[in-house]
Amino acid sequence: MLMRTDPFRELDRLTQHLMGPGTWSKPSAMPMDAYREGDEYVVAFDVPGVSADAIDIDVERNMLTVKAERRPATKADEVHMELSERPLGVFSRQIVLADTLDTEHIKADYDAGVLTLRIPIAERAKPRKISIGVGSGRKEISG
Repeated sequence: MLMRTDPFRELDRLTQHLMGPGTWSKPSAMPMDAYREGDEYVVAFDVPGVSADAIDIDVERNMLTVKAERRPATKADEVHMELSERPLGVFSRQIVLADTLDTEHIKADYDAGVLTLRIPIAERAKPRKISIGVGSGRKEISG
């Protein structure tokens, strides 16, 4: 028999049950972290239990959209679920990317339930030095 020790877990489970699983038209939220590392921005999404082929990443203009679907495990007919706390359905997150990011060269990796996107900073946004030209001196106008 399973014992529950966290009273808030039951409230979260009840809320998920009432709201229903996420669908493609109404997805559930997906937790993420975003930070800068050197010359790129890194965005990491938690999508545990989702296979890589169930993740969809799109970029349109400056809008990055990540959708993932956690499907139920295949169950035999004689299996009776006693406790189900892992959310199923569709999860999604949209992020507006700055114009200073190079959306043409985004790299995506998926490992241990974490989807990591690396977005390089565009060359035009990186700091650069501007050289100062030295003139050839004064020119006199004779007339």
